[in-house]
Amino acid sequence: MEAQGTVEKKYNKWIIALSVIIPIAVAILFTIKLADFGLDVEPFYFLPPIYAGINAATAILLVVAFLAIKNKNVKLHENLMKVCIGLSLVFLVMYVAYHMSADSTPYGGEGASKYIYYVILITHILLSIAIIPLVLISYVRALAERFDKHRKIAKITFPIWLYVATTGVVVYFMIAPYYG
Repeated sequence: MEAQGTVEKKYNKWIIALSVIIPIAVAILFTIKLADFGLDVEPFYFLPPIYAGINAATAILLVVAFLAIKNKNVKLHENLMKVCIGLSLVFLVMYVAYHMSADSTPYGGEGASKYIYYVILITHILLSIAIIPLVLISYVRALAERFDKHRKIAKITFPIWLYVATTGVVVYFMIAPYYG
């Protein structure tokens, strides 16, 4: 049990650092444009449907991973969770690259759809920040073989991560008609 706690402690500083650095870096990079560095690049308009697809794939794989662990297929669950983490990292790189190359697209809908869009968008953004430490803690607890603790936090992590991945797709489809 001592060695398991050591593994967790070893990663705690990384979890805290990444949980703070990633959202701050994304917020900063969101304000920087590649053109500011004299790079004359066309906006990466092709990226939003790709990273929406990555969000959809992540949502599907999260459900499959959940079903795998419910059926006691630990290895499949473990592999799928690693893929989901990898997909989330690829999404993040594409998301930042897009926003560094293009101006943000304002939502053009009116009435109730506008309020629905902003509620979904704001909860998506806030929970995408919250999910970072939850995923990292869940992963480290599994790595440390602290499965009792892993299960406790995974019960919180899973629905939030699924919400973030799913609403990422919803936000894309709602904003897509207004892309330049």
